[in-house]
Amino acid sequence: MKNILLTLSLLVFSFSLFSQDDALNIVVIGAHPDDADVTTGGTAIKFAKLGHNVLFVSVTNGDAGHYAEGGGALAKRRRNEAQEAGKRYGVTYHVMDNHDGELMPDLNVRLDIIRLIRDWNTDVVIGHRPYDYHPDHRNTAILIRDAAFMVIVPNIAPDTPPLKKNPVFLFTQDRFQKPYPFHPDIAVDISDVYEQKIYGVAAHHSQFFEWLPWLSGKLDEVPLEEKAQLEWLGKQRKREITPEIMTALVKWYGEERSKEVTHAEAFEICEYGRMPDDEEIRKLFPMLGK
Repeated sequence: MKNILLTLSLLVFSFSLFSQDDALNIVVIGAHPDDADVTTGGTAIKFAKLGHNVLFVSVTNGDAGHYAEGGGALAKRRRNEAQEAGKRYGVTYHVMDNHDGELMPDLNVRLDIIRLIRDWNTDVVIGHRPYDYHPDHRNTAILIRDAAFMVIVPNIAPDTPPLKKNPVFLFTQDRFQKPYPFHPDIAVDISDVYEQKIYGVAAHHSQFFEWLPWLSGKLDEVPLEEKAQLEWLGKQRKREITPEIMTALVKWYGEERSKEVTHAEAFEICEYGRMPDDEEIRKLFPMLGK
């Protein structure tokens, strides 16, 4: 684990176009390879294009997510897909070696996440809300929330230096209504990078052209040719801009600009992290409208 963290630390410096003090360090944590892509892929592309450092983390290795494959062979395939997706986004992709469908929010995994957040010198952590159909998503959300604050406590995981300040922790958008629905505090216009996002998502071929269509009974609908696959996937993954998200877009981009938005990603501030004001949000999300 220490060797992995050292590698990630070096990547922060080699990928940055800014000085150490200017570049933002963003960590997006999903339960499975592809979760970060779906929720935050467009925003990650925008961060990367501006020269900031983005790390995608999958807490499980995805070794159960298929109808015909599984175990180590599937885990290897999904890890390779994640690495390809990272190249397409311009981000670093790290897949942890916990079994898919068996994730528990235990202390050892929490400490690994704390170390990752510290080693990346993270400004913003983005991940699932704890209200979700999938236990791995729920437990990843618990792990992320439990890492908040602890990342600044020196005697927790003392082998990795603590952060000097708690990062801003954000939840990603979901459709679940109970015990309370997602509230978009921040909305990012990704209209101009949506096709690139879909190209990155498509790198997870085992999921979006095999496993998920099989689950929904649409496997026969998946096109065979790559261009047609991308067009099909773009339609499948299009998210509604709800009235609440439109309100957030108007706040950050203005009413006229918001009318032109066709695709957006939204985030809710988690109270367990640092609570940013609007001025800090604009610094942390420099792609937002003026």
